[in-house]
Amino acid sequence: MPSLTELASYLESIAPAQIAESWDNVGVLVRCAQEVTGVLCALDITPATVREARAVGCNAIVSHHPVIFRPLKELRQGDVPALLVREGVSAVCMHTNLDKAQGGVNDVLAQTLGLTGVRVASPEGIDAQGREYGLVRIGSIAPCRPERFAAFVKDALHCPGVRYVSGGREIRTVAVGGGACADALSEIAALGCDAFVTADVKYNAFADAAALGVTLVDAGHFETENPVCAVLAEKLRTAFPNLTVFVSESHEDPIKFA
Repeated sequence: MPSLTELASYLESIAPAQIAESWDNVGVLVRCAQEVTGVLCALDITPATVREARAVGCNAIVSHHPVIFRPLKELRQGDVPALLVREGVSAVCMHTNLDKAQGGVNDVLAQTLGLTGVRVASPEGIDAQGREYGLVRIGSIAPCRPERFAAFVKDALHCPGVRYVSGGREIRTVAVGGGACADALSEIAALGCDAFVTADVKYNAFADAAALGVTLVDAGHFETENPVCAVLAEKLRTAFPNLTVFVSESHEDPIKFA
């Protein structure tokens, strides 16, 4: 079985902490047993995922969203970090570094939507292994109309619904940014993209997108990011063949549609 240090080192090789945003909190955020008996991959660490991890014999959770994000001013018995310590479950979190890394959140999102010729929209730099990194991805699809594209995104990501605005033109070039990336809209339009798939879009951004001629699709924060969990699990199984790795079955989008 790998040690927690070995597990964290491998994940660091996938998505180096150095490429994360300066405000982010990534890496080993809860450190318990040194030997890792099993890993549960989940988008978020919640009480349910902690219980699930223990039920399937895992003493580590690898998540996208940091279980500790803002400075803790108080720690209560029922808080998730305290629950992790009490249950002996370590937490390794990969947030904006996994968004930007090759093979991370946004490459997986592009792959899930069947984009071809995928590239980094605006490269921020090259990591220590010589890999280009950046947040948003751009790729191509077979030409389709905005309404059909929105329906396709809903089906491909298993969304309960999507919010979108039509850019009024046929879609060939698509940008994707899992989670809250709508601030990149102007940049995406300047790069000649016909559509942009992201989440957490504010009202005014839809109006801006229509004026820019970009079909903007809000497919949900959970739905645009969660596909990376299965990819992470497969990478871990390959790197550590003797390690039991699960993808969370208890965690789901907390947002519901009536």
